[in-house]
Amino acid sequence: MMSRRSFLIGTSALGVVAALGGTAFAQERFEVVHTTAEWRKILPEDAYFVMREEQTEPPGYSPLDREKRAGVFSCAGCDLPVFGSDTKFDSGTGWPSFWAPIDEKALGTRTQGSGRFLQTEVHCRRCGGHLGHIFPDGPEPTGLRYCINGVALKFKAA
Repeated sequence: MMSRRSFLIGTSALGVVAALGGTAFAQERFEVVHTTAEWRKILPEDAYFVMREEQTEPPGYSPLDREKRAGVFSCAGCDLPVFGSDTKFDSGTGWPSFWAPIDEKALGTRTQGSGRFLQTEVHCRRCGGHLGHIFPDGPEPTGLRYCINGVALKFKAA
């Protein structure tokens, strides 16, 4: 017979494995939660596939890569401010790039793969939307490049 403690530990472990193994985090973990059908109505098709299916837009696809005005970049799924124009830089990759978020607590990350295929994904902490990836080849002071899909962002000029 299994003890209550063993049962709770086992089910918690399964929850962690399920959350890490899927294409999106469990919805219960987020402040903003919608069904798949609701997300499909809320988000444009290209943003839905990037944010909810963790796809990547083609390089050069988003006009936000060329956005130079002062302002704030927010999550397209829930409007949480995630990046400021003061940390945006031209990485030459074809995607909007930033060297730091407005607040580290605005983002969630998940590392997948191994060896040279190791990737760190960036998600909105409020709605779980996939925003992009972090790479260790950015400028100082962080040395990081937050490579973000433009369709996952909304821009509001200052």
